[in-house]
Amino acid sequence: MTMEGIDDYMLPCLTKKYLGFDCFGCGMQRATAFLFKGDFVAAFKIYPAIYPLILLLIFLFLNMFVSFRHSERIKIILILVTIVTIVGNFILKIIIN
Repeated sequence: MTMEGIDDYMLPCLTKKYLGFDCFGCGMQRATAFLFKGDFVAAFKIYPAIYPLILLLIFLFLNMFVSFRHSERIKIILILVTIVTIVGNFILKIIIN
């Protein structure tokens, strides 16, 4: 799952580098790179929260221009799904490693 060239430009995770374990955002850069290459399964495997995060960002952007019914409720649900996915992935990484 290596990507030629783009690895040279990715920022290192300082938490992993200095403390030895992944942070809540570890894998987000690589998942985004996989998305741009069209490898959606690899993006999910690297960072499962990428899809709820994208949905949240798209909704927040659209909500700046379009008024949605129950937008506050939708925001809260998307935020909670994103947080649960991020924290769940973090816990699974700790358990597996």
